[in-house]
Amino acid sequence: MQLVNFMEEIVKKTLDDLLEDPSYQPLNLDEKAKMDILAYALNHLPPRYAVTEKGLVFTRLNQMKQQFTTDVIVELSKAIKLVQANPR
Repeated sequence: MQLVNFMEEIVKKTLDDLLEDPSYQPLNLDEKAKMDILAYALNHLPPRYAVTEKGLVFTRLNQMKQQFTTDVIVELSKAIKLVQANPR
C-alpha cells in the first residue's frame, strides 16, 4: 500500500498537457518555474489522498481527472501568469 495524492498527479499531468499546447510553447519554462507553478496550484487546490493498490490508483485518477479538470486548469493558468510576472 502507498499513500497517494491524486490531485498532485492530476496537476502534474495537466501542466504537461498545457505546456504541449502551441499557445503555451513560447513560455520556455525551466524546471524551477514548473515546480513553482505546481506548488502554487497545489496550494490552491484541495488535496485528495488515498491509500490504494497500484491498479486502483490509475482507475481513481481517471475518475477524478474529469471531476477536477476545470479547477486545475484555472489554478495552473493563474500560477503560470504569476510565475511569468515574478521569475526567480
